[in-house]
Amino acid sequence: MKDLEDKLRNLIVESLELEDIRPGDIQLEEPLFGDGLGLDSIDALELGLALQKTFGVSINAEDEAAREHFRSLKTLAAFVAAAAPAAASAADEERQHEAAAGAAAASAASATGGGA
Repeated sequence: MKDLEDKLRNLIVESLELEDIRPGDIQLEEPLFGDGLGLDSIDALELGLALQKTFGVSINAEDEAAREHFRSLKTLAAFVAAAAPAAASAADEERQHEAAAGAAAASAASATGGGA
């Protein structure tokens, strides 16, 4: 889980372009919003997009549980850890389909003399 927490620290700082904060400054239990790290609703949207792009997880902004997921680094890491395995399986399946399609195209090109 420490690896995931570190990845999330980096993701928060990089995706939100937090110039005055280093990843190591973000404490596990510190609130991400308000008096804690000081993020706002725009940051939440940007962070949600970064989570989706990086881990393949999506958060429904209208879901009351979303607020709890974003409470602290610890709760965000728990959410990503729980949601990411399913997303990783879907991503692996997509990569397998792409690889199979690529192999079929290469085979067809080779068979027709269309190879380089």
